Formats: sequence, C-alpha cells, structure tokens
Amino acid sequence: MVRRIDVTGAGGLRLAAWEFAGHPENDPPSGPQAPGVLLLHGLMGRASHWASTARWLSERHRAVALDQRGHGQSDRAPQEGYTREAYVEDAEAALEQLGLGPAVVVGHAMGALTAWQLAAKRPDLVRGLVVCDMRASALGAASQREWEHWFKAWPMPFASLADVRKWFGEDDPWVERPNPSRGEFYAEVMHETSDGWRPVFEPEQMLKSRETWVYDAHWEELAQVRCPALVVRGLDGELGRAESQEMVRVLPHGRYAEVADAGHLVHYDRPQAWRTAIEPFLDGVLTG
Repeated sequence: MVRRIDVTGAGGLRLAAWEFAGHPENDPPSGPQAPGVLLLHGLMGRASHWASTARWLSERHRAVALDQRGHGQSDRAPQEGYTREAYVEDAEAALEQLGLGPAVVVGHAMGALTAWQLAAKRPDLVRGLVVCDMRASALGAASQREWEHWFKAWPMPFASLADVRKWFGEDDPWVERPNPSRGEFYAEVMHETSDGWRPVFEPEQMLKSRETWVYDAHWEELAQVRCPALVVRGLDGELGRAESQEMVRVLPHGRYAEVADAGHLVHYDRPQAWRTAIEPFLDGVLTG
C-alpha cells in the first residue's frame, strides 16, 4: 500500500511524499517507530521510480519517497526557485514533518547530491547515506550545452507511450545499445496532453536545476558528511571507478559498492543486484 502525504517545502511549496507500508505479517511493521529511510530521485525522476526499493525496505523500515520540486506530483517552483539550497531545505522539511529523522537518506544522481549536502548541513537528521551514481567533480559548461541540445532532440509530443519507450530505449542518440529499462523509466515521467505525450516536468526547469551544480565541485561538502556513507556505481554509469573510490576516501566513513551490467539508472536497471549491494549497509546502519 502507498499513502500520499503532503509536505511543505522551502518557500511554502507543496511537495508530495509517498509512504510505502509494509505487509501486516512483517515484524517489526512499517510505522512511525520503525527506522526511517528517505528516497530521493534524480533529475527528471519521480518518487515512483523507487517503488521496488521502497517495497522491500518497508518490510522492516519506514520508507518514504519524495517527489522533489518540479517533479512528479509536487508543485512547480518559480524559475528562480530551483536552487541547491531549496532542494536541500525540501528534504530537510520532509524528514522533520514526517518524523523520519534521524534517517538513512538514499539518493540517485541529483538526489544523491541533495542527500550528502543535507547530511553535511544537518547531521542530526541523517544517520546514514547512500550515494548512487553521482559525481562530486564539476562537469562544466560543455556538459550543460550537451543537455540543452539533448532536450531539443526529443521528438515531442510523443504519439504514444510505446513511442516514448522506443525512443528512450533505442533511438535516443545517447543510447549505445537497446535498453528497455531506460525506456520504461522515461515512460513513467510522461503524461497525456491534448496533442500527445509530454513530460510532467518542464525541460527548462530541469536545465535550471542542473546548472546550479554542474559548474562546481562538491568535494568539500562530501568531506563534511560524518555518518556512514555508501557510494554505489553501475559499471556502465556516469560515475567512474577512480572518482567513486576518491569519494569513498574523502568521506570520513565511506564505503564502496558496484553493480555489474547496470548503467546510470542502477536501481532501475538491476533492482535485485541493487538490493544485494545496499541491503547489508542499510541493515548495519538502521539495526546495528
């Protein structure tokens, strides 16, 4: 069962949080007293992308996934409202208003950056951290231009969800080989409009969000994380092995895991291998 809980984020923005309830036969049950886990999706993602992870987490923990500002069913902020500070304050508000903290915060890509910035800012709210396929180094202007061109290449509107799956899973120039899970990932962020299928987010707002981190490195904040932290990468993802291992070295209590045959969407590409990679760490932090 999934229950929606509205949270008031930075600037009074309404955010949708989704709590995944455990099965009645589980002991201990999911509930307010169970150890908390907050799941933060990446750029263009939504809380539902964590569904498979949240379901097994909810068997023993209180698992909540947040639709971040401008994503999923959360409200859109004004153009100037997509700052790093706002994203971090939103996650902080979710932990406080839901009574989840101190929680383990699991983040993918942009959500991982938000997670470690939150852990550095509010160590009282974060007892553990999972960083999934997010780089700490600056990506630069060329990377941002590539994304601008990529958004313009989308053949919108899409005539059907099948077309969405095919383009993102096969035809997208960024796809090196057919990737059905990538197609499914993007199909999940589309909604039907009067002229076809379009993303639930505004591409301009996604670029605005991205430009707040791509020009800067984030090693200093990573070094300020005092809780146990696990850095996870897909072998075919965007985070290279050398950088990921340097991130582990910089983290005061860092550990490393990798998932074979997975790309950037590690938890979506290989859900069982993802579980195998992170579950021992979560168990140690939450029940150890």
